[in-house]
Amino acid sequence: MDPALLKAREAFKKKAISTPAIEVKRPASSVHDGGKESNKKSRKSAPAPVIEKSFDFKKFKPTSNANFACLAKIVKYMKQRYLDGDNEPLTLEEMLDETNQLDLAPRQRQWLATEALRNNPKVDITEDGEKYFYKPIFPLKDKKSLLRLLDKYDQRGMGGIALEDIQESLPNADRCIKALGEAIIILTRPTDKKKILYYNDRSIHFKVDEDFQKLWRSVAVDGLDDAKIEEYLEKHGITSMKDIGGKPVNPIQRRKKPTSKKPRTFKKHNEHMGDILQDYNG
Repeated sequence: MDPALLKAREAFKKKAISTPAIEVKRPASSVHDGGKESNKKSRKSAPAPVIEKSFDFKKFKPTSNANFACLAKIVKYMKQRYLDGDNEPLTLEEMLDETNQLDLAPRQRQWLATEALRNNPKVDITEDGEKYFYKPIFPLKDKKSLLRLLDKYDQRGMGGIALEDIQESLPNADRCIKALGEAIIILTRPTDKKKILYYNDRSIHFKVDEDFQKLWRSVAVDGLDDAKIEEYLEKHGITSMKDIGGKPVNPIQRRKKPTSKKPRTFKKHNEHMGDILQDYNG
C-alpha cells in the first residue's frame, strides 16, 4: 500500500480521537408524544369508511324535468302506437327499449313503475300489474262507434265533444269524420277556438219561414233571465207563455180525526114493559 495514504489514515484517526463527542438524548415523553401526533395525523389523513344506507323508493319524489320528460316520451309513444292500430300491452323494459331509454337509473325505473305510470290518466295496467297499455279518453274503434257516442251525448243533453279528444281516442279520426259527412256537425267554439263535434239529428229538422227567422234574430235577449222575458211579454200583451206550465195538482185532503170522543149510545131492550116493571131496590 502507498505509504502516503497510510500516513494520512493515521493522522485522521488521531484527529478523530482528540476531538470530543457530545451525545444528546431526547426525553422519552417527547418521543412518545411525537408518536401519538404522527398516529393522529395518519388517522386524520385516512378517509372515513362510507356506510351505504338502503334507499327508500317510497319517499323518493323526483322533481327534475328529465324524469317527467322520460314519462312524456313513453306516453307519447304509447298513444301513437294505439293510433296506429296496435295496443298490445308492454312491460316497462319493452317501453324503455322502444323509446331508447335503457340507460335510466334504477331510481327512475322504480319511480316509473310504482308511481308515474300507475297514476297517469292516459296509461292503464293489466291485471297482473306487469304490463302497460294506452288508455284513450273514449273507447272508439271506428266511425260507427263515434256516431253512437255523439248520438248518446245528444240524447242525454251533454252537448258535443272536442275534436282533439276524438283524435286522441280514434285511429284515423280525420278519415272517419270525413266519411260521416252530414251525420255530424262541427262548430268552432268562440271562447278558445276549439272545434266541437255534434250529432246531426235529422228527425228534428223543420223549415221556418224567413219572416219568423228575421223576427227571432231581431230580438236581443242577452243578459235576460226568464223573469225579465216574462215581464217583457206582458208589457206587449203576450200572455200565452203562462199556459205552458203544467196545471197545479191539488193535494188530497184526508179526513180529520175527531178531537173529542162522543158518548156511546146503547140500545134499550123491553121498553114496552115499562109500566109493569117495578123497582124493588128500596
